[in-house]
Amino acid sequence: MHRPVILLLCLSSLTGAANLPPEDPSQPVTADVVVPTGGTAILKCTVQEHQESSLQWSNTAQQTLYFGEKRALRDNRIQLVHSSPNELTISISNVVLSDEGEYTCSIFTMPVRTAKAVVTVLGVPQKPQVFGFDLPFKENDKARLRCTTSGSKPAAIIKWYKGPEELEGAKTSVLEDGNGKTFTVMSFIEFTVTKDDDGAEITCAVGHESLHDSSKSSSHKIQVQYKPTAKIESRPNMPREGDKLRLQCDAYGNPVPENYVWERENGELPVLANIEGNSLVFLTLNKSDSGTYTCTASNALGTFITHYKLDVNDPSPIPSTSSIDHAVIGGVVAVIAFLLFCLLIVLGRYLIRHKGTYLTHEAKGSDDAPDADTAIINAEGGQGGADDKKEYFI
Repeated sequence: MHRPVILLLCLSSLTGAANLPPEDPSQPVTADVVVPTGGTAILKCTVQEHQESSLQWSNTAQQTLYFGEKRALRDNRIQLVHSSPNELTISISNVVLSDEGEYTCSIFTMPVRTAKAVVTVLGVPQKPQVFGFDLPFKENDKARLRCTTSGSKPAAIIKWYKGPEELEGAKTSVLEDGNGKTFTVMSFIEFTVTKDDDGAEITCAVGHESLHDSSKSSSHKIQVQYKPTAKIESRPNMPREGDKLRLQCDAYGNPVPENYVWERENGELPVLANIEGNSLVFLTLNKSDSGTYTCTASNALGTFITHYKLDVNDPSPIPSTSSIDHAVIGGVVAVIAFLLFCLLIVLGRYLIRHKGTYLTHEAKGSDDAPDADTAIINAEGGQGGADDKKEYFI
């Protein structure tokens, strides 16, 4: 039953809004300002028609700051930026939290007209402090860290990172500071550390609108202690009888392993084997040195045992001088024989070509002879008495 009344009220409001008079050209115009502590606030007031009157700025306590271009309050932080009959702009530098509030721009016409500008001062958060890095962590321990920042207004936002990766699951606590305007924000993060986290950079980053797109942060590298791991390397890789061999035990851990124990399974270490730091050195290998050797590396958190199976190969064959000489002589003989063979082939081809030429010339003039005697006579006539052919074949 109330819906018609509400509808009539809405229609009357719309009608009234449509019939509003045009904007008063003598009405001053201002804009709200948001500024961080330590920044500069710019207060601008404009009017279209000043009616021969000056503009005036007043602070939150209604104290006159500027009347036209005349300073009224002795505060060096407040300066005149621009003054004209249609504009009055001032600046407040090194803004503090107490500067926040409602400022008034007035023009003393008939009647007096005013405009309000709200100055909002942002509390810039302090650089965060991180707690919980006093002692190194042990592998699989829970790291419990706390990050604190104060002086933010409104309350800041804190995020945690391990390297480039954001850590989830943080809990936040917000407390009001003693001034009743700013806040202290505390963030707590907890995660399990592994040996891969040793040396990882943990960052607490504070975000706030007063910092624009940047942030304030504190970073620390965590230390994680873990028991060692080890492996054995053989130098040389293919040990032979009579060689010198070094078995080196390379161990990794935090703290760094300093204690190494060498043993031989099912037996004693060879007499000619010496322990030098983390290495077992065989001065002269023997077939009897073959077997499985173990290196035990230790630090304050535990030990690690690694194995190496040693197989001593036969000594390398040493080539004799006589065999080398025989090989060289055999190679030379083979080259000479090959050259002689090639020479015989070339000579044979030459003789075959030469013999073919004689047979061709001897046949001239005898193709049509009825008997051998006639062929000889025709051949002699065919030569024409030339002296360069003296052999004849019957």
